[in-house]
Amino acid sequence: MATTTLTWKHHTLIQSLLSRGPITAVDFHKIFESVTGRHPGANEKIFNDYLLSINKELSYVQFELRGCRNQYDGKVYYGVVNNVADEQSKIGTKYTVPQIAFYKGIIEGIVQDFAGRGSISNIDALNIRLENQVQASMQSQLESQTGSQAGVPSVFRSFSMSQKEKTLEELIKDKWLCSTSDGRIGLGVRSLLDLRSWFHNSDVPSCHVCNEAAVKAEVCPNESCTIRIHKYCLVKKYSLAKIDKVCPSCSNPWPYEATKAEILEYLDEPHEPPPTQQKGHAKGKKRIAEDAENIPTVRRKSLRRSVIAHEVEDTTSTSSSPHPPSIHMSSNVRRSTRSAVRLR
Repeated sequence: MATTTLTWKHHTLIQSLLSRGPITAVDFHKIFESVTGRHPGANEKIFNDYLLSINKELSYVQFELRGCRNQYDGKVYYGVVNNVADEQSKIGTKYTVPQIAFYKGIIEGIVQDFAGRGSISNIDALNIRLENQVQASMQSQLESQTGSQAGVPSVFRSFSMSQKEKTLEELIKDKWLCSTSDGRIGLGVRSLLDLRSWFHNSDVPSCHVCNEAAVKAEVCPNESCTIRIHKYCLVKKYSLAKIDKVCPSCSNPWPYEATKAEILEYLDEPHEPPPTQQKGHAKGKKRIAEDAENIPTVRRKSLRRSVIAHEVEDTTSTSSSPHPPSIHMSSNVRRSTRSAVRLR
């Protein structure tokens, strides 16, 4: 049987992620370039081969070096994740059973937001009732720690508000949760990296474009439609492709306008690597727009030049305008926000 031998370069890449935790693709690419002497952007095949070799070895212990896009800031991050599909096994090495139950209650509250905001208020998080999170697996783990049995564990009932506040701070610090720009609680990049299987098994709605869990996403303006699309996927779908701005399911107009800044930020951001554990990447049903990861570097540079040229042209022709106009197919489409949460 053929084996993969990892060199010191592979080990350095793994150690950089283990010691730092999830890091941005920009930082990881810098580390890769300093270790190998090659920039991933100009050597994508070599970069992906390194990830494939690493993951062949990590798969024996159910770990994986994975990249994902943070749904809150649109940036790509890399990290080493645990492929065992339960949250207890992922954070149980540091956190107690009540803390894990608290975390589980928070992520369930976040993904059940039918408006696609991807967050809950600080007050709602602190008011989560831990006894609702009792499960057989958690019960057995608790019994091994405390010796107590049956019913609602006393440590759940005695988990105070101050303990919840402290746990919330720790979860944010460890990147399992995040504090959003409007002061709410969202999923941290470690949760987005680690809980991919949990999202799927829990039937969390997926993005129509990239097929990843659409926790923080835009929802179709049609209240009876369930389509969700990440904001950065909207930029690709409606700004980089010559298609009408309509919902891909119900064909209702989708009022979205991407600014030049959003487009340039998307094009400049390193894209996610292809799946590294499978020999082929199953596409599922055909998408109208290509996956963001499949836009070649040369094509990205060409699109970027076109956007900049368009911006210069607009600035020359409309120099009196205080804000650069958005690039969109129809200038009379206004962006709207959902005023009410969709009910099941």
